[in-house]
Amino acid sequence: MQEKPLKKLVIIGSGFAGLRALYRLSDYNYHFEVTVVDRHDYSLERPALPEVALEDKPVEAVHIETPPQFRKHEAAFELGEVTQIDAQNKQVILDNGKTLHYDYLLIASGAVKDYDAIKGYREYGYSVCDDTEAARLHERLKRFEGGDIVTGAARSEFGHRVDAPELKAPCEGPIGEVMFMMDHRLREEGKRDKSTITVFSPSEIFFEDVGDNAREPVAKLMQERGITLHTGKELTEITEDSVIFSDGSALPCDLAIIIPPYKAPEYIAKSGLGDDKGWVPTDKTMKHLDYDEIYAIGDINALAQPKLGHIAINQADVAVSAILRREGLSDEEVPFTPEVFCIMNMGGHEAILIYSNVLYGGEYDMAWHSPIAKLMKLSFDEEYHYTHGHMPPDTVVEALEGLLHRFAKQKK
Repeated sequence: MQEKPLKKLVIIGSGFAGLRALYRLSDYNYHFEVTVVDRHDYSLERPALPEVALEDKPVEAVHIETPPQFRKHEAAFELGEVTQIDAQNKQVILDNGKTLHYDYLLIASGAVKDYDAIKGYREYGYSVCDDTEAARLHERLKRFEGGDIVTGAARSEFGHRVDAPELKAPCEGPIGEVMFMMDHRLREEGKRDKSTITVFSPSEIFFEDVGDNAREPVAKLMQERGITLHTGKELTEITEDSVIFSDGSALPCDLAIIIPPYKAPEYIAKSGLGDDKGWVPTDKTMKHLDYDEIYAIGDINALAQPKLGHIAINQADVAVSAILRREGLSDEEVPFTPEVFCIMNMGGHEAILIYSNVLYGGEYDMAWHSPIAKLMKLSFDEEYHYTHGHMPPDTVVEALEGLLHRFAKQKK
């Protein structure tokens, strides 16, 4: 009896979503021939980037070497950039001249951080959104003796083909970390009384992706620590001594720490796979609305609002379960259950855990300020790095979510 040929499955990207999909598929190597494409030979542990910038964490400590993991899980690896996807012929075209054929394609390439969309950023702006920029900010802080610090997210634009929440900022959690960690650092260095910390948001509400129960404790801590907030401010320019907004107003600034606009990679639009703003539109199984063999997971997916690692993990599980069902390999149907779950480092022994699903019509919404939250963040970061991008076991995650649900009900 002749064996069936393996189904070719290509994963573009090896961040949270890409690695999660790879690891979920590893029990089915008898059925799939998996190839991972990435422009780096490492996965970037993005939640730890503020520690690189503000807490002297080495850049190497946020790099997870991926080729050994690909070999371990019997996946091929192509180092390169995707230049185009030929959806009609089921091909992925790379900048190294190679063409990969697929039966299934998982797009997990994330979002592009568009620093150049902000006039003056390259000369005067800083960020914690990638390893290069976080390291650059770390060097700048060695020379910072105090002054006016301004931090916030530039406005991002999202399409309208799918029913997703309308957000102006992709995720403001890193801004929360920057403002509190900077406050802590300056106090430790004796420079807080020589500095101001001002936060801006393009939205009318800071942390628009959660409800009042989660926002109010954060606002209280900001007030206690002398952190000023301006909402409804869309950044257009950074100068040597100010940040300028679209309404013509400006803030004095000696150090600008910015989340730039997010945009979709150019190859998505070039391949005709994006919505009106370039993001990949899918149904709630993460399958492309126009191509049955293409799935999108993580930040590139138009349904991923906000752009959050927790949502990327859920989308990877949803997509893999959908593919396994199509192939008759499993009956499990993982639902798309978006929620905001993040732990904001505040420096020292403090952190805030935010857990909310009210943006999606749910009923839990909480912020928990505790040293235990800091311990949880440190434990997750170390475990994620040590296990080469594996999430905690499902039983642990389910137990934690059960506890958080009960805690959230008590906090109402």
